[in-house]
Amino acid sequence: MCETGDQQTTATVLVKEPAATIVEMLKDITSYEGEDVVFECRLSRETTQDAQWFLGDVPLQSNEMNEIGVQGTRHTLILRKVTLEDCGPISFKVGQQTSTA
Repeated sequence: MCETGDQQTTATVLVKEPAATIVEMLKDITSYEGEDVVFECRLSRETTQDAQWFLGDVPLQSNEMNEIGVQGTRHTLILRKVTLEDCGPISFKVGQQTSTA
């Protein structure tokens, strides 16, 4: 804001977070039934953007079978005690970026 005498003007600053990009893509994994499987992606920067894991078209959430973690730029998905029904594409999406294995 700037004031001089009876005149005043104001402006606003808007800061946008730059988009994060995937710098380390998912890798295909072959496992035995009953084992835990760990998928990992790395981003170009830490971000507050929504990141989402998918099994096929189904969004995944942390629960007793799936553990989703974030440590800085490292995003991990652990599928606990996989079964044959867990076979299929795993995807990680952040912003407009997607990695699939």
